[in-house]
Amino acid sequence: MNSQIGSKSFTLADTVFDQIRTAIVKGEFPPGSKVNEPQLSKQYGISRGPLREAIRRLEGCKLVEITPNVGAKVISLNSEQAIEIYEIRESLEGLACRLAAQKSTEEDCRNLRDLLANHEQQIQSENGRLYYQKEGDLDFHYLIVQLSGNTRLFNLLCDELYHLLRLYRVQTSSSPSRPVQAFKEHHQIVDAIENGDGELAELLMRRHIASAKDTLMHQMKSK
Repeated sequence: MNSQIGSKSFTLADTVFDQIRTAIVKGEFPPGSKVNEPQLSKQYGISRGPLREAIRRLEGCKLVEITPNVGAKVISLNSEQAIEIYEIRESLEGLACRLAAQKSTEEDCRNLRDLLANHEQQIQSENGRLYYQKEGDLDFHYLIVQLSGNTRLFNLLCDELYHLLRLYRVQTSSSPSRPVQAFKEHHQIVDAIENGDGELAELLMRRHIASAKDTLMHQMKSK
């Protein structure tokens, strides 16, 4: 009986962790907002124990901050942190593109094309308002880093920083013109990878991320 309860609690914590994490990344919980445990407990039908475990895991993803005797709140986006994150992205994802161009197979490139085709349908259905990419294998940047074949690079970008990166990326995708432009840039990057041109692939990815950074900085200054 006890092991079943423990197993159920773990499953509930996992489920709620995923749901809250996605909600934060999509902006449903505004940056800086307090994490209301009683409300979330009621909303997700979960007891406080598993909920607090989920919140601790969100802290590990850098998506919430926990202050003793105060509670948890969603991280606040600030320009200094954003610049640091995008500097890391520009350098490391550029390298990932160079490596992907050297190692990708024809099948890898077809998978990237298929993913972009799905993204194009999403952009059209949203009338270009949002280019929200789901996580993991449904994320263009995630796949590029996977194709680099570099485990340490993958751990840095797709484990330690991944959800924080996604949070900032969703902020830039809310710009009216950015989704369509980002989609075009993704196609150009795949062209370079498919042609085995690592130097061009790296350059295009660095430009892509720099453009996204400029968009985000403009949005943050205008708020």
